[in-house]
Amino acid sequence: MPSPDPEISKKVLQWLIYADEDLNLASDALNFTTNEPYRLIAYHAQQCAEKHLKAYLVFQNVDFPYTHNIRRLLQLCSQYGTWPQSLENAKELTPYAVTTRYPGEDEVVTEEEARCSI
Repeated sequence: MPSPDPEISKKVLQWLIYADEDLNLASDALNFTTNEPYRLIAYHAQQCAEKHLKAYLVFQNVDFPYTHNIRRLLQLCSQYGTWPQSLENAKELTPYAVTTRYPGEDEVVTEEEARCSI
C-alpha cells in the first residue's frame, strides 16, 4: 500500500484539528455556570461533524461542494465505504449550521438537544 501524499495528510490533519476544536468548545460550554449558550453548543457540534466528514473527503481526494448539509456529505462519503450508514442520525445536526447563528433564523435549542448534538 503506497504512503499517503504528505500534502493530503497535512490538509486532513488541519480539518481534524479544527473539528476537534469545535467539539472541545461545545463540550466545555456545557460546563458554563451561567446562561449556557445551547444554540452555540449545537452549532459547534454540527461544525465538528461537518469538518470530520470533509476531512475524510479530503483524504479520498474528493472535491466536495461548499455545504453544511450533513446528509449530502454522508452521501459523498458513502461512495467509499459503508460506515456512513452508521451516522445517519448526524444529519439532524444540519439545521444547527444556520438557524443557530443568525437573528431571525434562530430556533431555541434546549439543554437536552445541545447534549444530544454533541
